[in-house]
Amino acid sequence: MSQSREPKLPESDVPESAVRRKLLTSFGWFALAAAVPVGVYEWITRSPKSMGARKPFRQVLDANEQIAKTYFSNTHLVPTFPVNEAVKKARVNGYDGIKTPIPDDWKLQIDRNTGTPPLLLTIDDIKALPRHELAYEFKCIEGWSQIQHWGGTRLSDVLAAYKLGTRSGNAPASGNTDDLFKHVGLETPDKGYYVGIDMESAMHPQTLLAYELNGQPITAPHGAPLRLIIPVKYGVKNLKRIGRIFFSDERPRDFWAERGYDYYVGL
Repeated sequence: MSQSREPKLPESDVPESAVRRKLLTSFGWFALAAAVPVGVYEWITRSPKSMGARKPFRQVLDANEQIAKTYFSNTHLVPTFPVNEAVKKARVNGYDGIKTPIPDDWKLQIDRNTGTPPLLLTIDDIKALPRHELAYEFKCIEGWSQIQHWGGTRLSDVLAAYKLGTRSGNAPASGNTDDLFKHVGLETPDKGYYVGIDMESAMHPQTLLAYELNGQPITAPHGAPLRLIIPVKYGVKNLKRIGRIFFSDERPRDFWAERGYDYYVGL
């Protein structure tokens, strides 16, 4: 596993807002250290780590997640925009998991949790499902955002068509959410990048398995042949070049959460 590090951008692409935020964060830590009694500070710094963060900090992040979940709803949609307002050249950020060439034999592997072999889908299988377009403001945790235009199929449509994501092996039913697994895990073919998503966000009607950007097939830097677009999360959860999807009641591994970042990362 690579060493803990913050997201990297080409130096010329680092936005001033991100630089300012990092400086403010540093000053904030000095202020916190000055305000917290020495004994408490030492207790925090000596506490064991939990997913890349000191346990007290991870507990705070988990508490924030529980609060965020209370106002999440599938009926709450992120704002959308006319397609002509989308940028013509979407920004590229992050190459973990996509540094190698796209596998010639790429297929999307979906584990079924029913004792049967994994489902293997080609890009044509994905394109055979209803197509949806979405122009929305993609937000990066580094501090920048862009209106981007994506096309693909809803992840919820894939789960419904192939009867995935449930303990019973039946198609997800809106009136039987107890049958759904709690989490969805996704990873790149080389397993170099991976995310865990709460099932509610995965089933959100604006969550796409995207294969188009601005009406054209997505390119390798943007996650070809298939990537996740999940508008209710920051960009770190929008996994590029999906190789495998699986379902679990336990939190799947998450690349940045393991490095001390928030697991939920909701907007």
